[in-house]
Amino acid sequence: MVAAKTASTRWLVRIIPLILAGCAGLATYVVVKRVCLDYFLQTQQKNGVAAAFLTLYFVFLLCMLLSYFRVFLEIQHNPGVTPLGERAVVQRERDKERKRQGRKAESDLEAGERYEAGADNNPDSPGLERFYSKNVFVCSADGRPRWCSSCCTWKVDRAHHCSELDRCVKKMDHYCPWVGGVVGETSFKFFMQFTGYTALYCIVVIVATVICLKSKLDSGQGVDGLVIAALAISAFFGLFTFTMTATSIRYAIVNLTNVDYLKSKDMVHQLAIRVPRGTQGTPKYSVITYPLPKRSGPGHEEDPPRDQLATRTFAIVKTEMGENPWDLGPYRNWQSIMGNSPVDWLLPIKPSPCAVYENNESFYEMGPLYEQLRERFGLPELSSSEKGEVIEPKQHRHVNGTDSTRGS
Repeated sequence: MVAAKTASTRWLVRIIPLILAGCAGLATYVVVKRVCLDYFLQTQQKNGVAAAFLTLYFVFLLCMLLSYFRVFLEIQHNPGVTPLGERAVVQRERDKERKRQGRKAESDLEAGERYEAGADNNPDSPGLERFYSKNVFVCSADGRPRWCSSCCTWKVDRAHHCSELDRCVKKMDHYCPWVGGVVGETSFKFFMQFTGYTALYCIVVIVATVICLKSKLDSGQGVDGLVIAALAISAFFGLFTFTMTATSIRYAIVNLTNVDYLKSKDMVHQLAIRVPRGTQGTPKYSVITYPLPKRSGPGHEEDPPRDQLATRTFAIVKTEMGENPWDLGPYRNWQSIMGNSPVDWLLPIKPSPCAVYENNESFYEMGPLYEQLRERFGLPELSSSEKGEVIEPKQHRHVNGTDSTRGS
């Protein structure tokens, strides 16, 4: 479990479920007792109307609760964080020890001192082979993967550093205390199901209470304060969750997260794309060869002879502004997040296909832009023998239950 850094956020995560439970309890009492049983069934004797509202209410209540528990548990136990680097592990253990010994000011006890470190310049830096074992990955200008200075590790494609957790999260969408933490690749599907079912649940409450209130007003009966309270609460949460659902659906169809979308129009992706071994750079692109060469000269051991069959060459290219390398088309984008069948779309059971994607080609499935980039920059094709080469990443330590060699 990865907790938020500040105590206020942690307490908020604990209190919000109680608030939601109270709202659902009030709505249940009002809709079932005051509206359906007391008014529709006993006063107006509209058995069919009462049965219809009760059925819809409990169906969507059950779906809402199941999806909420699913997203909450996923966020608590499998938030999709990437492993910390060794330097970050050591530093954070030191920080914890200092806190226990009371060596920090009260303000630092909660926030902690942010530790940042420059990129690891070791050619055999742990985790590098995880990238050059792929045929394409997101890179920096020098051809190496992006580096997180806080986690002291190489950032996998589409990972974003969450300031609330102080960890890198795969396909981070946003931090949401309403569902217990950060919404990312492992929980986005369940989050969208939760907001969708909550919106439908609220619609049922709104319709039932509005019909009840209108009928009472038309017949000259008094207004029920609890019914008005349930209507107001359901209207608030209904509007909020409907907006979140619509926004999430839009992100899913274009295969972007909230973080991606905010900078998508001005975003330029830099990719390292594998080319035949020994390919030379051109005015259109530069190249980098992995494993990286070791330093030589005074104070450094001479590079041992490298097996040429073990090296891989990558061309460093840039997309045009706003291009999305992971755009598979609306339907396939949707499937990569929600699953391959309508049953998967509706039930909060199976994880998103993108969260369990394993492929030697890339961390996430690439769209047509990948081949377009090869053609745009005139990148030579790999030979059939090179296409069949597979490099198995080394195994590294597990941090917080996350395997550092797992594909995204």
